[in-house]
Amino acid sequence: MRLLDEAIDDQRPLVVLLAAVLAMAIVGGAIDLYFDAPDPWWSAHAIYEVSLIGAEAAASVLLWRGWWRSRHVLAETRHVLETHDAERAMWRKTAEAALTGFARALDERFSAWGLTPAEREIALRLLKGHSHKQIAFETGRSERTIRQHAVAIYQKSGLGGRAELSAFFLDDLLLPPLARSEAAHPPALGAT
Repeated sequence: MRLLDEAIDDQRPLVVLLAAVLAMAIVGGAIDLYFDAPDPWWSAHAIYEVSLIGAEAAASVLLWRGWWRSRHVLAETRHVLETHDAERAMWRKTAEAALTGFARALDERFSAWGLTPAEREIALRLLKGHSHKQIAFETGRSERTIRQHAVAIYQKSGLGGRAELSAFFLDDLLLPPLARSEAAHPPALGAT
């Protein structure tokens, strides 16, 4: 947001210069028209100068309105961004607490199963959806060692494989209670 403020502040001298040039053109045109003192005020020269003065005045008004609107929109945008930043910070705080609780629950379950530190690491990576090959690369172990750890995890937990391991921890987290009951009992076709 500060970059946007700086960009607008950088344009402020340009806006002031443009306003000054337009004001000088309007005043200069009016003075020229006065000194020319055309005998018939509806002569081509007088009409031309009056139309230039009018165009400059209209341009000044339009530029001022556009500048005012942009400042107004910028203020609204700042307010929306600040609101979203506050919402994001609150969500992060809430999610952080939930994730910390989830991590603690994982650790307690891994302890109850008697997993070694290496098996805990592998189990966590399996839950994240990493392949045996990817885990081997990330941990610097052989793929065969990762498979052996995975088999030990499944035996100690009494689960049948990666899908059951994931379901054990994540099954109840995927949908809120109302959505779970709706998914289990979808409305009949044609019902609204």
